[in-house]
Amino acid sequence: MSKKKAEQEQKAAEEARAANSNDTQVAEEQSPDTEAGAEAAAEDPREKLEQEIQQLKDQHLRLFADFENYKKRTAKERLDLYGSANLELMSALLPVLDDFHRALKNMEGEAEEGVRLIFQKFENTLKNKGLKPMENTVGKDFDVDTMEAVTRIPAPEEDLKGKVVDEIEAGYQLGNKIIRYAKVVVGE
Repeated sequence: MSKKKAEQEQKAAEEARAANSNDTQVAEEQSPDTEAGAEAAAEDPREKLEQEIQQLKDQHLRLFADFENYKKRTAKERLDLYGSANLELMSALLPVLDDFHRALKNMEGEAEEGVRLIFQKFENTLKNKGLKPMENTVGKDFDVDTMEAVTRIPAPEEDLKGKVVDEIEAGYQLGNKIIRYAKVVVGE
């Protein structure tokens, strides 16, 4: 095995010597008139290298920009996921919140204070998790983007035509997403 390796090294050395002798012959054959051509030929590899360096820099910048965009996109998706992760739970708790509101309207006496404290704690916990009640809709123009008309009744006053007369259920948002539209009665 060592003989084969030695023979291969010897052949490589001979080929290198032959290549060097060809280069020196070509250099000797060039006259002073072709020196400008030789300089131009010498600049070509430099220009090639500079172009290649510029291409690599552009490629690097593009990859860096793509990676930054990827990080921003995944961060936004993560925030959206966190924001909507509670959607199902919040939707399930809305009827309980409505029942609390109804109970507090009809309750009187000593038990009312304890229930009110529990309700406030429950409501604050939901607000901390991103649940926001929509503003009261009574007396405002009917808006199909945020309200659901349950029924229409004759307007008790002339100025209530096309406006919300009563709110049956409040609307709620989780972050910026509406999870329940306000159910309202509209005057005609």
